[in-house]
Amino acid sequence: MEAGPAGIPAEPAGATRSEKVAGAPAAGTSRPEGVDAAPAGDAAHGPARAPQPPGRPAVPQPRDIGPQPPKVPAYAQQARPPQPNPWGQPRQAPAPSELSRLRPVKPGAIPGATLWAVLATGLLSALLLGEGIGLNLLVVAFTAALAAYFAARATARRLRPWTAVWAVGGLALLVVPALRDAGWPSFLAIVSAFALGSLALHGSRSWLGIFLGSLGLLTSVAESLGWGARGVRERMAGSRGHWGVVFRSTVVAVVLLIVFGALFASADAAFADVLGSLMPDVSVGDSPWRFFLGVLGLVGALAAAYTAAAPVRWDGLTVRPGKARGRLEWALPLVVLNLLFAAFLAIQLTVLLGGYDKVMAETDLSYSQYAREGFWQLLWATLLTLLVIALALRWAPRGGARDRTLVRGVLGTLCLLTLVVVASALRRMDLYVDAYGLTRLRISVAAVELWLGVVLVLIMAAGVFGARMLPRAVAASAAVGVLAFGLLSPDGLIAEQNVARYDRHHSIDVEYLRGLSADAVPALDTLPEPLRSCALEEIQRSLRSSDEPWYATSWGEARARDILGDWDPGYRTRDCSGLGSGDNGSERGDVDDPYDPYDPY
Repeated sequence: MEAGPAGIPAEPAGATRSEKVAGAPAAGTSRPEGVDAAPAGDAAHGPARAPQPPGRPAVPQPRDIGPQPPKVPAYAQQARPPQPNPWGQPRQAPAPSELSRLRPVKPGAIPGATLWAVLATGLLSALLLGEGIGLNLLVVAFTAALAAYFAARATARRLRPWTAVWAVGGLALLVVPALRDAGWPSFLAIVSAFALGSLALHGSRSWLGIFLGSLGLLTSVAESLGWGARGVRERMAGSRGHWGVVFRSTVVAVVLLIVFGALFASADAAFADVLGSLMPDVSVGDSPWRFFLGVLGLVGALAAAYTAAAPVRWDGLTVRPGKARGRLEWALPLVVLNLLFAAFLAIQLTVLLGGYDKVMAETDLSYSQYAREGFWQLLWATLLTLLVIALALRWAPRGGARDRTLVRGVLGTLCLLTLVVVASALRRMDLYVDAYGLTRLRISVAAVELWLGVVLVLIMAAGVFGARMLPRAVAASAAVGVLAFGLLSPDGLIAEQNVARYDRHHSIDVEYLRGLSADAVPALDTLPEPLRSCALEEIQRSLRSSDEPWYATSWGEARARDILGDWDPGYRTRDCSGLGSGDNGSERGDVDDPYDPYDPY
């Protein structure tokens, strides 16, 4: 072996470049003990060794001497094939639900403003709704609407015109319980307000979307609970100090209000009365009921906020149009139906325009039988006509301009004839009310018949201007009808009509009027004694036994209290059972048509 510079042995002539770089010993020489040959950069054996300059032998690098992890064979590093299902069924990923397809996005973290509005809604529901329904329901609904607004704003959702219409209409409907003491128009207003609020959150526009969107808020209840719980947990974990400050401040403020409020109330009786009327009366006995109302308000507000942040697009559910029929096959049944309507209305007009005497001369029925039975048949005829129109549009011919003209002409004629049927039904009800008085059932079905006439007008307008807005227009007309029905005070109209009828015919059903609400007090207060005392006795007893606070008292009840005051009917109500229509016998002096005060119609 030749010596290189500075006594360093020279490399053998037969050494390759790779051996030089790797630092391998020359051929014929022994490898140092404890040193393994490893490729450069092998992760299993440490970092790569630096290349040696030419003319210098490889110098072993210091290494950790110790147990090395076993090498994994190449075949074992491959992914294992999926094991077969022992039951013989192939594994499949769960298919997404229809609801997840219609709700394409999930909302992010719940905003802080939304969370506070939801908590305020739950607290107000527990404190205010336990006493009754009045202005308090509007206050609770407003805080829930704020929660939905903050959630929608966090997702950059824009406020559209129809969304504003539904939202304002829903809040306006909740004015009815604050104005009217009667429970049945208030119930209709509350249900309609819930439907409009749900429509405002979903933004539907098709027939199926309007129907499902009015009830779709219920589909968000389960998911909204997890959404709210995650938001509370994140805020408690991220800002414990801030929440602690808020909690301590709230507790101190409540304690100060209780202590000093009690001192001032004990010092001045007038202040105690004002404070007692403003603060809710919370007792231990109704705590479970108030807790339920609080949970209900909190869950409802949370579901509304979740829906505002991630609405369900119910318009994604479509109904396939029916198979188009030929012109003759489609038009012939409808033309025959139009001819039948025309023949009926020709006879109907000659009878109704002649008045009661014409009715008795043309038919064998009594006055009440003719008016009552005819109204219900005509109401059903109107409903069935709307069904016929819907089915006719589904299978209408769709070939071109001539088909569109045929459809508009045939269905437009049917709608116009049906409008005359609606007018005939309302005229029959007017005759019947004039004979026997107005009741809750009669005014309700008359209002429904009137709304069906409005729907027919909207259908005719859609045939001229297009049907794109028809579903929302029909829903809006229903909401406007319910709002008008509540604002007009049905119980007040019933009392006014019966009092006016008594002035004309000296006939009145006192037993029925006793069951009306406080909205009827202004009209019943004008009756002569002892009819006045007999009609107002039950209402006055109910007002005296009621101690609802101001936020749960309707304007109709407050007005009745102002009119009656501390009035006591006393002895005037002893002979109420002998008063009423029975004193004068039959309504029109006809012994074959006696008056039935318990007639449900």
